[in-house]
Amino acid sequence: MFSPHDFIAYQKKRGRGPSFKIPDGIILCYQPGLMKHILEKHKTTKTDEMCRGMLLLDETGGRVAVIGGFGFGAPAAVTRVEELIAWGVKKFISIGTAGTLQKGIKIGDLIVCDRAIRDEGTSYHYLKTAKYSYASKELTAKIKKTLDGLKFKYTTGTSWTIDAPYRETVAEARQYQKEGVATVEMEASALFAVAQYRKVELSALFTISDSLAEMQWKPKFHLKKTDRGLETIYKVALTALLD
Repeated sequence: MFSPHDFIAYQKKRGRGPSFKIPDGIILCYQPGLMKHILEKHKTTKTDEMCRGMLLLDETGGRVAVIGGFGFGAPAAVTRVEELIAWGVKKFISIGTAGTLQKGIKIGDLIVCDRAIRDEGTSYHYLKTAKYSYASKELTAKIKKTLDGLKFKYTTGTSWTIDAPYRETVAEARQYQKEGVATVEMEASALFAVAQYRKVELSALFTISDSLAEMQWKPKFHLKKTDRGLETIYKVALTALLD
């Protein structure tokens, strides 16, 4: 019926559009605490209302920006990414927290997501039915190269993406644990799908904030390990996008 480009054209007709050069890469950030950390530790330039929630990172000369405040879950993230793609952004790294399904993965650990189980509705409007969608191979390789160069330990694995977190079941968690699925979160599979459909690069990087590995939810969002993990994956994402 209509596309993101139609929406952008509508905004332009109303005299609304970026007053700055569109960055090459975007870091998608979900946690307000991490956005606060970025504001405190890095020089940034706020953008206009058209790109609300976006901060240009001065240290990159505007090549990379971080965007937050758009909500959680596949529909919210995909809508924002669709509009940014229409503006001309070609590379994205989604960073945030995830729950672990594996006993060997601990709070604060770093996870590179190479594929995600499509247990959400958004991706099926972009790709044919399949169990998985996949991260950008090239951008994921840059993330792993960055992690290796900085000597950070990490796990590469599959995530279970579900957009109804309060409807996760023990049976599902147990099955995915048996399959070796590393994490559960709310956006990755849909983001991978829209990136494949629109032919842009998008990868995902998590830190562990909670656990379902014992078939009970154990939240640890408040721990310093979680905060340090978020700060680390931000640093890695920024470096990888500048590579």
